[in-house]
Amino acid sequence: MSPLALSCVIFSLVLCGIFIGGVFRRVLPGHHLSKESNDVVRLGAGLIATIAALVLGLLIAAAKGSFDTRSNQVKQITANVILLDNLLAQYGPETNSVRGLLRAAINPIADRLWHEKAMAGPFAASGEGEKLYLAIYALSPQNEIQRMLQARAIQIANDLAQTRLLLFVEADNLIPTPFLAILVFWLVVIFLSFSLFSDLNATALSFLCVFSLSASCAIYLILELNEPFNGLMRISDTPLRNALAPL
Repeated sequence: MSPLALSCVIFSLVLCGIFIGGVFRRVLPGHHLSKESNDVVRLGAGLIATIAALVLGLLIAAAKGSFDTRSNQVKQITANVILLDNLLAQYGPETNSVRGLLRAAINPIADRLWHEKAMAGPFAASGEGEKLYLAIYALSPQNEIQRMLQARAIQIANDLAQTRLLLFVEADNLIPTPFLAILVFWLVVIFLSFSLFSDLNATALSFLCVFSLSASCAIYLILELNEPFNGLMRISDTPLRNALAPL
């Protein structure tokens, strides 16, 4: 389920909590809605609200940190691609075919990165990347400078592969379903308590809807940040695709 659809479901559940609280207010006997009961419920709701706020804050911080990490990894891949091309250019004109393989490998790598969520099964290296790696190894340096440039190019290619594998491993770094279900349950209980001891006039109901929408938007933000290669806040693939000019 997409983050937007899941957030809409959560918003609907919180609204149900508001209306359930209003129904309980009508059907419960009067002594169940006494001031003492009101105080107990509000204290409990305040405790749950504090816990939920802390959890939401931690989730947003963790999701933002994960988003920034993967964004930096993509930037690192882009920088390594440019550096590798420069090293091959310094090696000499005999690397033009290898540089052509590097340019041919960029779009397939980007396509796989930005569609990793739709892919199932174990990791499989791209054919273009394998050809590029073998082509760098197959170079025959003629002097010490070329040997140093080849060794450096091999190191950069290894760094590219390692960063690519890290992005693959982190592709399924999602919020556990039980964790999210408990957080939604807390929100439903909190908003149920709001309407349990208050008349649901137009003003109160409107603001409760706005508050529930705000809580759902916070969860939507977490879910969106947790999917950096999809959705509205996706990492741009343009810098990587346009990293190298044609030969």
